[in-house]
Amino acid sequence: MRVKSRTETNASAGQVRIRGASSEVARDINRRIVLNLIRTRHPISRADLARVSGLQRSTISLIVEQLIREQWVVEGASGRLPRGRRPTFLRLNDERVIVGVDIRPTQITVALADANGRFMTQEVMATPADPKRAMPELIERIQRVARSCQGKKIEGIGISLPGRVDRKLQRLVFAPNLHWSGLDIRTPIAKATGYKVELENAANACVLAAVWFDHMEDCRNFVVVTVSEGIGTGVFVNGQLARGLNGMAGEFGHVPLDPEGPLCGCGGRGCWEVFASNRAALRYYFEAAPDSGELSFPDLLRRADQGDSRALKALTGMAHYLGRGMRMIVAGLAPERIVVVGDLTRSWSHFGPVIEGEIRAQTLRGGRPPRLIPARDDGMARLRGTIALVLQEDFGINREIPA
Repeated sequence: MRVKSRTETNASAGQVRIRGASSEVARDINRRIVLNLIRTRHPISRADLARVSGLQRSTISLIVEQLIREQWVVEGASGRLPRGRRPTFLRLNDERVIVGVDIRPTQITVALADANGRFMTQEVMATPADPKRAMPELIERIQRVARSCQGKKIEGIGISLPGRVDRKLQRLVFAPNLHWSGLDIRTPIAKATGYKVELENAANACVLAAVWFDHMEDCRNFVVVTVSEGIGTGVFVNGQLARGLNGMAGEFGHVPLDPEGPLCGCGGRGCWEVFASNRAALRYYFEAAPDSGELSFPDLLRRADQGDSRALKALTGMAHYLGRGMRMIVAGLAPERIVVVGDLTRSWSHFGPVIEGEIRAQTLRGGRPPRLIPARDDGMARLRGTIALVLQEDFGINREIPA
């Protein structure tokens, strides 16, 4: 990784003075490089770290010893070579853990995971409609999960939210499907637990999960589209997570496709999410079969798998609108990939071709459609993102190199 120099401009003299990066900056960058190589390639030896990073072995040794003292890295088994000294392999210390919280309009999941993203325990609770009642219940769940860590070091609490977060104020400022806007979530949890608390929009959390755990670090331009009660988008541009003014970048779900369309939770009409979300598919189904009784989106997927023609038609309509909405993303951002997160990925053989067809139909001349990728359907992308959210300060994921 190249260290950028500092550039200073003297406005009066019109001169530019170049000052090299400080040794502290260089050491910090090298430390992050080594730490991330251990994270992504463990178990790995010091010799292999030097070979892959291009750093001198003496530099690697100093950094590794520092990381061991900080208890980020531990030594494991020894390898075998035809001759010479047997190498000792390094790995992340799984005694450092994170509490992840995924808040959705219908349910909240609280989980405990190590730095490698392995989840050890989780609890699920229904989301209270009243945020004042929700906070004490949520804090109680977090404290109970934290007590289960059995002496491991808790790095912090990461929280994924179905709305936009003002990172300066650390408040939820836009959550039309949750109705908790303006609520201070961070302060009461931090005071009750004593741990640092990080908040992030759910789609942005999924971007962090893709970069951190799904080996997407080689792709510098991609978009994550989360499909659930609403539609969220997280935008990764030129190797950085785009947040925009007040954290509002990426609200494609609330761009109107039809100004005369159904009313949206945001107060507008005909937004993308009222045509392409899970709720939209259920609405299509109930319009065709009003006497169907209570039905969830997973129920709808199962009915489609069993050959229910009305369920298939409802899901096909949803898929067409998903593709039409993605045209905005393709035309505006030209991403290399679009990652789709949600229950619909369980039936990707049905959704994928329809969405891809819509995108190809509107690809601009001279361009090419992005690769469409369904996220693994374990439903944990948001929670994995909360783990990366807490750890990114130490590992440097999505952090700009100081200029």
